[in-house]
Amino acid sequence: MKTYMKVSLAALAIGVGVWVGSVYSNTAIGAGTSQPGTADDPVVTKSYVDQQIQKALGGDVSTGSGNSSGNNSGSTGSGNSGSTGGDTSLPPLVSGASDAVEIVTVKPGQQLIGKSGAEFIVRSGKAVIVSEGTNGVADLTDGIDLTNGQAAPTNHLLSFPRDGRGITVLDGNKYSLTVMVRGGYTLK
Repeated sequence: MKTYMKVSLAALAIGVGVWVGSVYSNTAIGAGTSQPGTADDPVVTKSYVDQQIQKALGGDVSTGSGNSSGNNSGSTGSGNSGSTGGDTSLPPLVSGASDAVEIVTVKPGQQLIGKSGAEFIVRSGKAVIVSEGTNGVADLTDGIDLTNGQAAPTNHLLSFPRDGRGITVLDGNKYSLTVMVRGGYTLK
């Protein structure tokens, strides 16, 4: 009798399992009845969505291929343009605040001063912090505050909370800095 009971319970468990599986299978099939690309389930590209957003915002819609947001043709703070070797009579280069990242070259003797909220990443060269007050620049990578004259480590995200703080080439170093900049800055 015990063997008969075990076989009966096993058959019942298998039957219940098959029934539950078929119910869930039918539910899953019913949920995905629309074909991709139809009016019920449209397939769109990123460029189409970008165009529709621009139309909704009333902006220009570019029909060309490529990244339309990466064009910085109106920027005046590109680091190398407008500054010559030792000519210090030129006015400082100033960039407008932007979310775009610019590559700026800082030559020995120049200072790259960030606007409030700017972010720098020193990619190459030996840089030091320039700050007038007791507080300095936030090194967000290490979570420390770098004060005036301290070395700015390469490949660290530096945040400039106020105007008038920046970086310059280490004294005695004859190589330029390459810096990624997000936000406003002045190169003087």
